[in-house]
Amino acid sequence: MAVQAPARLTVEEYLAWEETNFEKHEYIDGEVRCMAGATGKHNRIMSNTNTAIGRQLDDSDCFLLSSEMRVKAGESRYVYPDLSAVCGEELFERDNEMELLNPTLVIEVTSPSTIDTDRDEKKNFYFDVPSIQSYLIIDQHRVCAELSTRAEAGWHTKTYKNLDDLIPLEALNCELALGQVYRGVTFETQPD
Repeated sequence: MAVQAPARLTVEEYLAWEETNFEKHEYIDGEVRCMAGATGKHNRIMSNTNTAIGRQLDDSDCFLLSSEMRVKAGESRYVYPDLSAVCGEELFERDNEMELLNPTLVIEVTSPSTIDTDRDEKKNFYFDVPSIQSYLIIDQHRVCAELSTRAEAGWHTKTYKNLDDLIPLEALNCELALGQVYRGVTFETQPD
């Protein structure tokens, strides 16, 4: 049975409450947000992406973490990216290892209910986390990925729309083939 999220909580109340729930909830400046379920396409894209990147990290100090890992994205912001990567030792806010402090890369696969949040609000949150070097947004409704990369002069964003595109994940010293991301995924139409 689903438990309704309280309207407002302090950070401490949220962290304690979240540990007692089976469902995941994000926390943004006092507001608790229930995480929606994922479609088959969404899950397939996440799995494909995890496999494609993970194979390249075997001899690396970088590794991937699933959507079960909560990331601290500000003093009063806790979110669950679809995938995150850490290079080196992971750092946690508390001893229970539930709130990751130092992701190197975060990946979000869009869904109808999160697309605007992923492209605007969460993007701004992730840009403020010093350890994050890249933020990748993957569209589940069309072949499209948007990579934002930290540089000295700020963030640079590039969009990839062709299945033969290779997305450079320089922070992980690897690349992601867009064709691999969408392997086995079909679209009825290819909207712009």
